Amino acid sequence: MQQIGKYRWVICALLFFATTINYLDRAIISLVKEYLDEEFKWSKSDYANVTVAFQLSYALAMVFVGRLIDRLGTKLGYALSLISWSIAAMGHFLVGSNFGFYLARIGLGITESGNFPAAIKTVSEWFPKKERAFATGILNSGANIGAVIAPLIVPFIALAYGWRLTFVIVGAAGLLWLVFWFWLYETPKRQKRLSQEEYNYIHSDLDEQAAAAEKPMHWREALRYRQSWAYALGKFLTDGIWWFYLFWLPDFLKEQYHLSKTALALPVAAVYILATVGSVAGGWLPMYFIGKGWPVFRARKTAMLLYACCALPVLLAQVAGGYNMWYAILVIGFATGAHQAWSANIYTTVSDALPKSAVGFVIGFGGMMGTLGAVMVSKVAGWLFDHYKALGHIETGYYIMFLVSGLAYLTAWTGMHLLVPKERLRG
Repeated sequence: MQQIGKYRWVICALLFFATTINYLDRAIISLVKEYLDEEFKWSKSDYANVTVAFQLSYALAMVFVGRLIDRLGTKLGYALSLISWSIAAMGHFLVGSNFGFYLARIGLGITESGNFPAAIKTVSEWFPKKERAFATGILNSGANIGAVIAPLIVPFIALAYGWRLTFVIVGAAGLLWLVFWFWLYETPKRQKRLSQEEYNYIHSDLDEQAAAAEKPMHWREALRYRQSWAYALGKFLTDGIWWFYLFWLPDFLKEQYHLSKTALALPVAAVYILATVGSVAGGWLPMYFIGKGWPVFRARKTAMLLYACCALPVLLAQVAGGYNMWYAILVIGFATGAHQAWSANIYTTVSDALPKSAVGFVIGFGGMMGTLGAVMVSKVAGWLFDHYKALGHIETGYYIMFLVSGLAYLTAWTGMHLLVPKERLRG
């Protein structure tokens, strides 16, 4: 593989860092929640509503932004998205009321929605099918690294400078990525640093060569295919689990183990370090199967079934945590790793099955469905935690949420299998 060049992995590194920034910006709120609870007098349901404002705007924007990126192209589309969400993150500094906070989260949700449609479309342009899950796993691990960095820096910045400047400092740092993006990125056809051998390797999938000659697929046509709906169903049932971990893990540690502020740093970071391992390994396994001669469809589906099973131990998170908090961290970290392994592969089911001209839209549509599922999870979680806290048994609320989290992936895998049992493109 060395003789064909490795510039595509430079592009993958750019996607990794963009995703790291994306998740670092969105994770700030969970780590300054204690300050916000005090200043804005939030209940659990109030906090859930704020996360829903982000999620709903993110969901609705994903459909439109995916189509926009299909039209603008990855270079300009990705740059505009990152500029916009960095400004939106810094804009939290100006918030002075609950209504203002809702507006700030809506703005961040709309602008951050461009990351994954742009990233997955870039992967479809720069990688052959057999490498896409691995490349997606690497870029998707940026979500974990962002979630690792956040607890290691955000509580300390907030303690030193306050929660408002935390959003400004972290948000502004993301703008540095643009320098490298404009310096290093072009589409393969225009990239002068790319060798002819690597270009040919990237475009070695014969079915995609044939599809390249076809006119772009209209969104109505894209939604005629079961693969689009299988992807949307999988995202709807599982995306909310990741958002649950991202937004509620610090609160769980506070309620169960009385951790707050800087004491959250190591436990939260540990969870997402384990998630990073799952993300990269999740992309590697189907590539290994394909290298052994398995068809892409079979390799992808088998790997996803294994990852769905790996999510089940989170059912025992509180049982394990009853002995030692770090046992709970280990179990939750394993579950987040399973999610990221699943996520690395569910994204590539779109680029495996549909023409590149439809990838941005379908990724955006599935992202919208996934975020709508996350809205439901957030609302239910907020209600459960307020309800059981009033009864003096908030741990019951968390038990129910861990039950849902553990079973979501097998449910999603089953639904996706019923919709698309075979590899053939089906309308």
